[in-house]
Amino acid sequence: MKTKFFSIAILLMCSAMICFAVYADLTGKWTGNVKGPDGADFPLTYLFKADGNKLTGSLQSPQGELPISEGKINGADFSFTLDFNGTPISNVGKYYGDSIGVDAIIGGNKYHTKLLRAAN
Repeated sequence: MKTKFFSIAILLMCSAMICFAVYADLTGKWTGNVKGPDGADFPLTYLFKADGNKLTGSLQSPQGELPISEGKINGADFSFTLDFNGTPISNVGKYYGDSIGVDAIIGGNKYHTKLLRAAN
């Protein structure tokens, strides 16, 4: 009985540490490009800060900086909203360890961005 309890306790601790590692690894600077409607690459830089299941930060682009709002993290999945000139843009993403995928729908078009951690 003690062995079973000990094994379950170890598994729970390992699971908690893995979840924390996913949250911690989102924090930082991530860069990538998204293809615009005309097919041209558009550079993006995300600055993420994870705090438990809360995500804050900003998006930097040639057009300026937009703060992230309503940011949530659920394991490797996350979501947030950007406000562009009064229009909310919902984003959903997934953390893959060495990269992040982010999808946004703007004006009925879906845009996908692959982000890589930037060197400081």
